[in-house]
Amino acid sequence: MSVREEFDDWAASGRDRGMEDRHWHTAKHALARMPVEPGETILDLGCGSGYAGRALRDTKGAGRVYGLDGSPEMARNAAGYTDDPAVGYVVGDFDELPFADDSIDHVFSMEAFYYAPDPEHTLEEIERILRPGGTFYCAVNYYEENVHSHEWQEFISIEMTRWDRQRYREAFREAGLHVAEQDNIPDREITIPAEAEFPLEDWDTREAMVERYREYGTLLTVGVAP
Repeated sequence: MSVREEFDDWAASGRDRGMEDRHWHTAKHALARMPVEPGETILDLGCGSGYAGRALRDTKGAGRVYGLDGSPEMARNAAGYTDDPAVGYVVGDFDELPFADDSIDHVFSMEAFYYAPDPEHTLEEIERILRPGGTFYCAVNYYEENVHSHEWQEFISIEMTRWDRQRYREAFREAGLHVAEQDNIPDREITIPAEAEFPLEDWDTREAMVERYREYGTLLTVGVAP
């Protein structure tokens, strides 16, 4: 199954809103860090329901916001969640971004980058479209150090890329992006039941669940275009 087919199914079943609810716990902290100034142009890469771009419009006064997704149904749903004329959604591939050179001020991606079929080339594309000084905020929960994410590949038909922290930094630099920061954003909002309630359907021990959400959380890597 292709990325398009997989996420068309997700959109049709309403899972786009479910992803938004789960990702918002850490995504909002990454978005708050972005140095977006009023009027700047934003690309939300792998936008899903489009919540991130709408948040940057509401909280930072971003000018034009584009949400790109490989799923037509995701893009269609996202367009239906807003009537803001400055927010638009396009269907596109990560390996050929439909934007001119030096045309985007900031790129944000939450839980989508690892679906790129050629992530190194996707980074080159991001570097191409970013204006000098523009940033790429790349947030992922599926990465090597997060051992609790390794089994996710078993539940999705799309091949995913699982890099470690060091490989993210190396790949950003190879694509021509300076690495400004990299850290983990813990999820402090998800409810972790008391020890007596374990094991749960997804967790054998409370310690494992605490480690997954409070320690590993979301890996954020920030690149800056020269």
